Amino acid sequence: MAGEEKDGSYCSICGGIPPDKVKTKRILIDGKETGIDHLDVIIESVRHLHLPDEALIAAEILKRVREFNYVPTKKEALYSEALLREYKRQEENGE
Repeated sequence: MAGEEKDGSYCSICGGIPPDKVKTKRILIDGKETGIDHLDVIIESVRHLHLPDEALIAAEILKRVREFNYVPTKKEALYSEALLREYKRQEENGE
């Protein structure tokens, strides 16, 4: 499906990123699987800040997620909850 070009890998059908090359992390937000670009990098960088409480951690993750992703204002709280849940999951699993 993907043609290898000297400038990168492109889908031979649509010219976009081949599906097997997409590295967007998907998490459940409000019961829907939602793709969050750069999530693993964001979580790792926030972990290194050693923030003292969950509210600060969630706020920092959300702030950084917004740099790469659209977050609907009306769903900020749902995004924060889901992002913090993913942060904790990765922490528990040693990711």
